Amino acid sequence: MSASIIAIDAMGGDYGPHCIVPASLSCLAEYPSLHLVLVGQVPLVEEIIARYPEVDRQRLHVEHASEVIAMDERPAQALRGKPDSSMRVALELVRNGRAQACVSAGNTGALMALSRYVLKTLPGIDRPAMMAAVPTMAGHCHLLDLGANVDCSAEHLYQFAVMGAVAAETLGTVQPRVALLNVGTEDIKGNQQVKLASNLLQQAAGLNYIGFVEGDGLYRGDADVVVCDGFVGNILLKSSEGLASMISSRIEALFSQSIGSRMIGALALPVLRRLRTELAPAQYNGASFLGLQGIVVKSHGSAGGEGFQSAIRRALIEVRENLPQRLHGRLEHLLL
Repeated sequence: MSASIIAIDAMGGDYGPHCIVPASLSCLAEYPSLHLVLVGQVPLVEEIIARYPEVDRQRLHVEHASEVIAMDERPAQALRGKPDSSMRVALELVRNGRAQACVSAGNTGALMALSRYVLKTLPGIDRPAMMAAVPTMAGHCHLLDLGANVDCSAEHLYQFAVMGAVAAETLGTVQPRVALLNVGTEDIKGNQQVKLASNLLQQAAGLNYIGFVEGDGLYRGDADVVVCDGFVGNILLKSSEGLASMISSRIEALFSQSIGSRMIGALALPVLRRLRTELAPAQYNGASFLGLQGIVVKSHGSAGGEGFQSAIRRALIEVRENLPQRLHGRLEHLLL
């Protein structure tokens, strides 16, 4: 298998290099064909790497970047005021062909702004969209946009649907069912943008568009790709994560209330552990920036080591599947 080279923004996220570097080294050990470029402040990154003497330095390089983009920094400031940030340098490695993908847990707005500036969008795409997998009763569903585009026109939703369908197909779903998230499944429901987007999608040859889906239908697995604007998608995703965490905490509390409930909990422990593993946000961490002339995967800023590894794995799949090129090849046939 040919080598895959991924640039890692080692300074991003809530926990910075003390979480990202060990997680990256774990992935390096897991995939023999993986090569990593850790981008950040070299003395700090090397200090952490030194704690892992078994690491294969033939497949690991550290690229210096003197600046760090804060999690609350304005995208415009990150774009204009920090030309040597770890995030920007990692993206430039992709643009210059020294890496095939970039993974960052840093500031989402800054990452999107820099990605568009450094890598540019694919022909026919106005705005990139963030897409991630969400667990459902049937397995998982690809949801986009997750926050990159708060206000969207019908044409933007149409483009998101096309990109989501191609990406889902590339990631293994045959003839993915595409739906628009709406307040009802009837044609008369929804705002003007959603109705117009539905009309556009009905005219798209080669796209398996099935109409509207409500929130409960998303979790039933009624569609493989669900499209909405970034305002709705971000709220939906974070509400889902909060709900899963709340249910897990409530179950633990119920099983610890009495001796009887603790005994029942002990019997149910294997099932509960399996359920927690299947629904854990870390399992699904990693949002793809679709529509760019390069691969960028955004890890949740608060993700721990396991979650960041999931984001690297997602980038690795997209590199192996050559996602931007496959998107480009299919978009010209599907875009209006």
